[in-house]
Amino acid sequence: MSTAAARFELRSILLGKSVKTGDFTLASGAKSNLYVDCRVTTFDSRGAVLVGQLMHEMVRSEQAKLGVAVDAIGGLTLGADPISLSTAMTSSIAGDAPPIRCFVVRKEAKGHGRGKRIEGNFNAGDSVVVAEDVITTGDSTLKAIAAIEEEGGKIAFVAVLVDREEGGKAKIEEKGYPVVALFKRSELVDVTTGP
Repeated sequence: MSTAAARFELRSILLGKSVKTGDFTLASGAKSNLYVDCRVTTFDSRGAVLVGQLMHEMVRSEQAKLGVAVDAIGGLTLGADPISLSTAMTSSIAGDAPPIRCFVVRKEAKGHGRGKRIEGNFNAGDSVVVAEDVITTGDSTLKAIAAIEEEGGKIAFVAVLVDREEGGKAKIEEKGYPVVALFKRSELVDVTTGP
């Protein structure tokens, strides 16, 4: 499927399933008339296929543009999990050699076993893409970045499904981490009339 057709279809799924208007309290504590629940789309079988295709294309494009290595993709659970897995699966299906690996960053280290904060296919020294479903303030992305760097990972860039265009992207970039987004709020919602 062409990139344009995949973007059109994924946008339609996001609008139908994930973009909601009303009165909401966001994870940051801020009030908003817009809530974007990307998990309903990223855990949808068709949505996951489209997210995998488009994120894989965006990651490879940004990798080439920045001239960086990409060993793996992952981010803070739960929003990043299906995005990371679908991107890694698409990488394998595409025949990337080697394919992009994926991992999960726990909100807190496990209290048992090996006490790991990062699960999955991550190694110290990896150059990674930090995945995120929605960026608002950027705080959860920065939390994931801190955990990855503490475990010896190097951040290539951040790849997000939806940028709410509320300052989070700029906050992350001010810390030195480039951010690319598949969709911006303005591409999903006419702020004067709603979705």
